[in-house]
Amino acid sequence: MILINESHPDEFILLGFANHPWLQLPLFVILLITYPMAMMGNIIIIVMSKLDPHLHSPMYFFLTNLSFLDMCYTTSFVPQMLFNLGSSKKTISYIGCIVQLYFFSIMGGTECLLLAIMSFDRYVAICRPLHYTLIMNQRICILLVSIVWLGGMAYAFLEATLTLQLPLCGINKLDHLLCEIPVLIKMACGEKEANELILSVVCIFMLAVPLCLILASYASIGSSVFKIKSSEGRKKAFGTCSSHLIVVFLFYGPAISMYLQPPSSISRDQPKFMALFYGMVTPTLNPFIYTLRNKDVKGALCKLVRSVFSSKS
Repeated sequence: MILINESHPDEFILLGFANHPWLQLPLFVILLITYPMAMMGNIIIIVMSKLDPHLHSPMYFFLTNLSFLDMCYTTSFVPQMLFNLGSSKKTISYIGCIVQLYFFSIMGGTECLLLAIMSFDRYVAICRPLHYTLIMNQRICILLVSIVWLGGMAYAFLEATLTLQLPLCGINKLDHLLCEIPVLIKMACGEKEANELILSVVCIFMLAVPLCLILASYASIGSSVFKIKSSEGRKKAFGTCSSHLIVVFLFYGPAISMYLQPPSSISRDQPKFMALFYGMVTPTLNPFIYTLRNKDVKGALCKLVRSVFSSKS
């Protein structure tokens, strides 16, 4: 490790996959392809939800927020990662690291809570259909989304601020692709057990509790779906819910494996692959999952494409 005299370095050297140099070119090419795909796919979801009257419902209001969130999430680190992979200087300034740390943490915390709200929306729609418009009115939806974003910000400012207080003893090599809380805690020197404990406790509320609420919602949804007599009704309910469940497991699986264990026990390459998964793979796949498995979204997409081509002709 390189030591410098200041309590924190002017910049961090992001080692990334320095121990696997053959991965750098394929990763650069993959990110160069998937990042525009993720941005374009999520923009299309937002545009369709705004333009198509059939998608002016709470479910698509939350989906629009998820798409916007995914765009911000992946933008918080992919452009900088592409720059580092394409150049010999693989660094990030200390201020840049702080900004990335807060931004990435806000997006991650907000997505944890938003996915739980989306499952609650599906629970009300299927298990309480007669009260759906009363419970999930516009005011309540805006309130829930506001609470979700504020919750994500509160989590980020608590955890990131505490992490930045840890002494680094002049260490300026970060064995990661970006600035992320568990890796910064792991590289810090001195007493950090309190930070690890706080991270674990906070992540129980941000990850484990929302996931339990999601699973409880879908347990109730499952029992209600089997009571639906119409096969078409069961198929539609299963289609909308299965899309959300796939997204939940794609996001929560890697996040839990990363955040619900002490940072000191994390292996060297685990944070890199996990960050790529829930920060890049999930935002890229989400638009395809919701589009391919949802008849309403597919219909809106076909209408949007037809209107674009008809305006050109």
